[in-house]
Amino acid sequence: MEIGITGLGRMGAGMAERWLRGGHRVVVHNRSRGPVDELAAKGADPAYGIEELVGKLQTPRAIWVMLPAGEVTERMIDALIPLLAPGDTIVEAGNTNFNDDIRRAERLKPLGLNYIDQGTSGGVWGLENGYSLMVGGEPELVKRLEPAFITLAPTDGYVHCGPVGSGHFVKMVHNGIEYGMMQAYAEGFEIMRAKKEFNLDLHAIASSWRYGSVVRSWLLDLTEAALREDPDLSKLKGYVEDSGEGRWTIQAAIDLDVPAPVITLSLFERFHSRQPESFAAKVLAAMRKGFGGHAVKAAE
Repeated sequence: MEIGITGLGRMGAGMAERWLRGGHRVVVHNRSRGPVDELAAKGADPAYGIEELVGKLQTPRAIWVMLPAGEVTERMIDALIPLLAPGDTIVEAGNTNFNDDIRRAERLKPLGLNYIDQGTSGGVWGLENGYSLMVGGEPELVKRLEPAFITLAPTDGYVHCGPVGSGHFVKMVHNGIEYGMMQAYAEGFEIMRAKKEFNLDLHAIASSWRYGSVVRSWLLDLTEAALREDPDLSKLKGYVEDSGEGRWTIQAAIDLDVPAPVITLSLFERFHSRQPESFAAKVLAAMRKGFGGHAVKAAE
């Protein structure tokens, strides 16, 4: 089929190349020229402006937007709307908040334009391994674009979740679960590292857990690879960002009256990682000294 895409970062470029390998015609656009030229050399049809991207596609068009969530994506959709024709479809494939998907679909519908949300997981490994896809949209529209989804995904790695917004809602919860899993691994390995008298080989343990263990996973594979390269992780700073989806998952849990303590605490631990020194810990130390005369350490 014929596919347009704007946003050729690591995942967007990987998606475009995977489509090319699958035999689709792909028109590619990016703010900077370099990624467009690279994909053109691999068989993509280059577009150096949004008007050119739209003009090179036949109606009904399908254009994937793979940009950072929020204002950047909003501006791109604003730019596309006057260039599109009734029956065309925008597929938002980034980490958008599902509430924005619902709002955008309602905005586009009176114009005769369609909207699909594609939750995308797989990171930089998606090009070779395929992307797990969680898609939200009207059934007939999703079915029309299914050849593109099937090409992107590994076998059984694509699911039509439901109406617009459901794809990114499921992807949001997916990332919340990911936060909890990552935090559990991190804490477990820190506990083992702290048991100095056993002199545990953390890389060997991570490697062995990958085979037959109930905690084996791709996240464990990545941990094993990192420990193989740097057993003490001495080259890394323990500063962990969040993409926003963990926060949205917790807000959804609050809105739905669903307890989610593990995901919530895993997000707060990421905040904790960004503090060079915790003021809260200082307050705790001051209180312990005040009521019990406990020793405190002076600031350096």
